[in-house]
Amino acid sequence: MHEYTEYTKLLIALLAIVNPLGAVPIFVALTSGANEVERKKIARIVVIAVLIILFTAMIFGDWLLNFFGITINSFSVGGGVLLLLMAIAMLHANVSLVRQTPAEAREGEAKEDVAVVPLAMPLLAGPGAIGTVILHAHHSSGFAHYTGMTVDILLIGLLLWIVLQLVPWISRHVSQTGINIFTRIMGLILAAIAVEFIATGLKGMFPVLAAAAK
Repeated sequence: MHEYTEYTKLLIALLAIVNPLGAVPIFVALTSGANEVERKKIARIVVIAVLIILFTAMIFGDWLLNFFGITINSFSVGGGVLLLLMAIAMLHANVSLVRQTPAEAREGEAKEDVAVVPLAMPLLAGPGAIGTVILHAHHSSGFAHYTGMTVDILLIGLLLWIVLQLVPWISRHVSQTGINIFTRIMGLILAAIAVEFIATGLKGMFPVLAAAAK
């Protein structure tokens, strides 16, 4: 089984990417016309959809890479660049265009059912989260490894559910500035993880870099 730090790193990465607290203003905006019962139903569907998307990526991600003939090193570099773009947007307290474009935002506001699209996908479990899960799933194929990843994903789902249940309280007691500060901290952490993904992929693609690092 991989060291526990690998699963801690995955948990932190997913927390930074999904960023439940940062999604609160968007959740409030998209569910402004819903009552408390409807909002809780939407929150429940969002969490279930996010879990399904992440578990699907964990189970079938490696097969998907093989199907398209993509090496894990190339995917690591590409995924790292994607995460870095998201991190830069988070450092500016903005929603990255990787997660949602203005056109998608306008379409989401016009939709009656917003739980799966755009809340679960692509706002929460978007390309960044999917890519991160696929990269970590490739590290091993053992039962213990997938168990560790499953625990991480379930913890993210639990944290997301708690935050969405507390949306009314958060809206009253946490200012936009407070949410932005948290988002920037998560962006900084995500940037470091993205650079590590890129470095690992480049070392795999160019062994001479790995030799030079030693």
